[in-house]
This record gives sequence, structure tokens and C-alpha cells, in this order.
Amino acid sequence: MKHLQVAVGIIRDPQRGIFLARRSSSSHMANKWEFPGGKIEKDETAEQALKRELMEETGIEVMSAQAIGQADHTYEDVHVTLHFFLVEQWKGEPWGKEGQPQRWVRQEALIAEEFPPANHQLVGRLVAGEL
Repeated sequence: MKHLQVAVGIIRDPQRGIFLARRSSSSHMANKWEFPGGKIEKDETAEQALKRELMEETGIEVMSAQAIGQADHTYEDVHVTLHFFLVEQWKGEPWGKEGQPQRWVRQEALIAEEFPPANHQLVGRLVAGEL
């Protein structure tokens, strides 16, 4: 089974708004909301991948990222390890550079079922104010 290592950025503004993007209708977990990020390439750390992916997907330059844990999840065809980072300092204004719908949601208003299952525990921690 394929195993993917993925860097994930929880982009949070000072008002505790969280930036989300919608997965494309042709992707795995189609139309679910997600925290931006992507695959960690060979010879790349999780934080390096995070910075590269957030620039590619949202156009922001990450100034500071705090590792806040990881999650493992096995889907039918792939096993993923998500490396979560809280991003509260960046340059630029995040937007859907790849044409994907995006939105800001207040942290306590996140709904776990709107995300892929691998994100549910983290969403619960955000809603509960643990992060």
C-alpha cells in the first residue's frame, strides 16, 4: 500500500479565523474542505514542504510555523501521515491559486464531517480550543 507523508498548514489569523480550501471534484476525498498543504518530497523536511506547498497553493510566504502533531489514517488505497503546523505569521493574503474555492471559518465553527477523516481529531482539538 502506498504511504504518503503530507505537510498541512492551519493558517489562523488574529481573530481565530482558519483559512480552508475545497478539494477538487476529481481528487481523492472530492469536495471536502481541507487545510492547505501537500506531499513531502524526497530530501525535504515537513516544514520545508509546508512552506513550498503554501506558497504554491495559497500564495503566502510562511514566516513561522509551529508543529502541533501528526495523524495517521488508512484509506482504501493509501496510508497517509499528516504533519500538522499552526501558521500564524505569514506575508501576503492567502487565496486559492489553483482555482479551488476557499473561505475563512471561525475556529470554533469548524465541522469535522466537512473534512477528510484523517483531519477529524485535529478539527475536534481546534473546536475545543485546545490549540
